[in-house]
Amino acid sequence: MYESNPQNSADQVERVCIVGSGNWGSAIATIVGANCERLENVTTRVNMWVYEEEIERPDGSIRPLSEIINDEHENVKYLPNVKLPQNIVAVTDVCEACEGATLVIFVLPHQFLPGIIDKIKHVIHPSSRGVSLIKGLDFDEANKLPTLISSNISKWMTSSGGPREFQCGVLMGANVAQNVAMKEVCESTLASSFGQPADEQTRDIFHDEKTFRVQHVEDVAGAEACGALKNVVALGAGFVDGIGLGSNTKAALMRVGLKEMAKFCKIFWGTSVRDSTFFESCGMADLITTCFGGRNRKCAEAFTKIVLAEDHTGSSENTQCGDEICSTEKYCMDTWRNVETDVLNGQKLQGTLTLLEVQVVLASQGLEHEFPLMSTIYDIAFRGAPVSTIVDGIIVTDKISSSSNL
Repeated sequence: MYESNPQNSADQVERVCIVGSGNWGSAIATIVGANCERLENVTTRVNMWVYEEEIERPDGSIRPLSEIINDEHENVKYLPNVKLPQNIVAVTDVCEACEGATLVIFVLPHQFLPGIIDKIKHVIHPSSRGVSLIKGLDFDEANKLPTLISSNISKWMTSSGGPREFQCGVLMGANVAQNVAMKEVCESTLASSFGQPADEQTRDIFHDEKTFRVQHVEDVAGAEACGALKNVVALGAGFVDGIGLGSNTKAALMRVGLKEMAKFCKIFWGTSVRDSTFFESCGMADLITTCFGGRNRKCAEAFTKIVLAEDHTGSSENTQCGDEICSTEKYCMDTWRNVETDVLNGQKLQGTLTLLEVQVVLASQGLEHEFPLMSTIYDIAFRGAPVSTIVDGIIVTDKISSSSNL
C-alpha cells in the first residue's frame, strides 16, 4: 500500500489510528480528526479503537458505544455533548483499526498496552511510529527502576513480528480533556526524535494554530516523566484542598513538587533531561492545571473528605473495618477504588498507580528522604498518615546539581 517510508518522505501519505476512546482519547480525536481532514499528506479517515460497551440511551434502548459514536458522532459516555469530526470512525477490532497505520496514537491505561501491542504490531505499516499520550510510568521489577512507557512501547512493538525499529514519542501538556474538546486555547508539547520531516509532520497532525498550539522538543524522557509525576503532586494539591488550606499553601506545594519532579528526572534519566523541558507546557503548565482542575486533584480531595468523615487517619496499625480486621493500607486502597468508581465514570486514576511505583523506586534506592513531598503524599495516601501532615512535606532538600538552573 505504501511505497516509501513515512518517517523520511514528505510525499508519503500518512494513515493515523487512535488506540483508545476514553475522555482524553475522544478529546484529542476532535483535533486530530479535523487536521487529518485538512492536511493533504494524511488520509482523511481516522480509525479510533473503541473498547465496546453497551450504553443505555434516554429512551431506554441499549446500544453499542461504537454504534452511537459512528451514528451520532459523539462519545456519550466519556465525552458527552461534544461532537466528534465525521471522519473519526469507531472500530472495535484493534487489528482492523490499526491496519496499515503509519502513526499510532496511544491513549489508554498503560496496563492494557502489552496485550494490545502484541496484536497490532503485526498489522501496522512496517515503518510506523507512535506517539503516547499516556501519563504514567512503568516499573522494572528486577532492577527496581522506573521505565518510560514510550520506551516499553518501542521495545514491545519492535519485538518478534513487529516493525524493524518502532520509535515512540509523547504528547504531554496542560491539556484537561474537556477544555481541549471545548476549543479553549491551550498548549501542548510533542517530544520526539523521529527526524525530519517526520517530527514536523507529526506536530502538524496535533497542532491547531487557534486552539491547540504544539511545540516540539527532543527530550522524550523529561516530557514523559513530567506527565506522570505531576499527577503525584496533584494528589497533594487535592489533600490541601480537602483540609481547606488556601492558594498560598498550594502554590508552595506546587513549587516544591516541581523541584522534586526535576530531581527525580535527573537522577533516573541523567543528562538526557533538559532543564528547559520543565518550563514547557509538559512541565510547569501541566503541573499548574492538574493541581487546579485535574482528576487526580479532584479524587484526592474526595479521598480526604471520606477519611476525615470516618476519622480513619493516624497510624499504620491494623484497624477495625466492619466485622473484619484489615490494615490501614487495605482501607486506603479500597477508599481510592471507591472514589475512582464514584467520581470518574469509568475513567482510571493514574496518580495513585504512579505514586505506588515511585515509592517502590525511592525505597529501593534509599532516596525517600530526598523526596519529602512525594514521600509524605504516599504516607497519607496509603499508610493512613493524617492529611494535615501534607504541609510537613513542603520542604526543599539539596539542589538537583550544581549545573542546574532550576
